[in-house]
Amino acid sequence: MPLPPRIAAFHANGADRYGVVTEDGIIDLTPEFGNRFKGLQEVIEAGALDQVMAAAQGRAPTYREQDVTYLIPIARPEKLICIGVNFPDRNAEYKDGQAQPTKPSMFIRFPRSFTGHNGNLVRPPESEQLDYEGEVAIVIGKTGRRIPREKAYEHIAALTLCNEGTIRDWVRHAKFNVTQGKNWDSTGSLGPWLVPFKSADQLDDVELTTRVNGEVRQNDRTSNMMFDFRFIINYVSTFCTLVPGDVIVCGTPTGAGARFDPPIWLKPGDVVEVEATGIGILRNGIVDECA
Repeated sequence: MPLPPRIAAFHANGADRYGVVTEDGIIDLTPEFGNRFKGLQEVIEAGALDQVMAAAQGRAPTYREQDVTYLIPIARPEKLICIGVNFPDRNAEYKDGQAQPTKPSMFIRFPRSFTGHNGNLVRPPESEQLDYEGEVAIVIGKTGRRIPREKAYEHIAALTLCNEGTIRDWVRHAKFNVTQGKNWDSTGSLGPWLVPFKSADQLDDVELTTRVNGEVRQNDRTSNMMFDFRFIINYVSTFCTLVPGDVIVCGTPTGAGARFDPPIWLKPGDVVEVEATGIGILRNGIVDECA
């Protein structure tokens, strides 16, 4: 299956750059647009994603993929919102006897808690319980407040993937929040790139899979989400204004390491892949944090 049109943020030759990714390499568009748009966040904010990507047509790659370091696509989003427990089987894991929720769980992550494609997730010395969560993420491209469900997709600029890595024991430090388990530096990843959003087919029934060392651990379809993408945009925009560059990470299927008996935590040398049809594969290794 051919890869979709996609644009990535990356570091090469001592500078942060962005460009269109092809099967043969990356076409650097920073020389042409860098004075106007520092990064992809500024491209999104200006509504210029199609214009910038069109400039790559007919050009040869500037860099081989192996010669660059991928960065998270949106460097400094105003909001990076995560939706928790958004698949029925995932909800059933909690075994609390409660009916399926009518409103989503939510929490905030900091950009520094993520690394880019092919980077390493970092296991801190304070805990061995580093876990994976493969998810689809949407990038907002149009400002909105109280966005109607039927207009929700008009506010999406692009799609990407997330490994919403978690330090499991730290999410249980308090009764009503998970913030401290979700924001360790470089415990999650975003990327590899942005895929421009053009039609509902890109979101409504997409297969989402997470593999650890080649073994499938998570697999489901976005059509099974308890709170679909339209609902999420409508709900979140009710209490806060969504602006271009905001990232919403939309929930993970069952099968995280914490749910095995005994739990299977990520360890140095492991490789995690998150794949979604039409978006690509986000791949990361695991290392221990250096003292």
